[in-house]
Amino acid sequence: MLSELALIGRRRKALGLTQSKLASLARVSQSFIAKVEQGSLDPAYSKIKRVFEVLERLEHAEKIKVASVMNRKIVGVSSGDKVAKAIAIMKRKEISQLPVLKGQTIVGSLSERTIVHLVERGESVGELSRKLVRAIMEEAFPSVPEDTPLALVSELLAHGNPAVLITKGGKPVGIVSKADILKAVR
Repeated sequence: MLSELALIGRRRKALGLTQSKLASLARVSQSFIAKVEQGSLDPAYSKIKRVFEVLERLEHAEKIKVASVMNRKIVGVSSGDKVAKAIAIMKRKEISQLPVLKGQTIVGSLSERTIVHLVERGESVGELSRKLVRAIMEEAFPSVPEDTPLALVSELLAHGNPAVLITKGGKPVGIVSKADILKAVR
């Protein structure tokens, strides 16, 4: 166990984690991680067990590439379509966000969250439905290559992005949402 404690810093750095981020994920303090890495603390079993569980989970996730969970059929909407059409597509496909296209180029995104927010601010549903998607779209979803570790895509989703586009040779080949991540968890 002592030799494993000595490797925590190396494992953390290999995953690109700061001491603070590892501490947050393991529900311990940053100073706890620092002291363990320095070898100046005899840690409680329950706390160090959480640290190892986080490291193992992230190391396993590093091995899984996003291509293995992405949805290969990208359903989008044109920037010149009416919002009513976008809503109909979301309902029919049971999805909560869409990339917005101008021709074959992704120029933005539209999500349920955006639509609901506009209604909450007092926009009439009828007026909103008649607007063009380009009038209310948001910036495009982030995009990553298909060999990106699933853990990185999970981080992007956890920090407010409703979806992530997956690319190959710079062209979109798939999309991943939180629902896709949940499907991958066995």
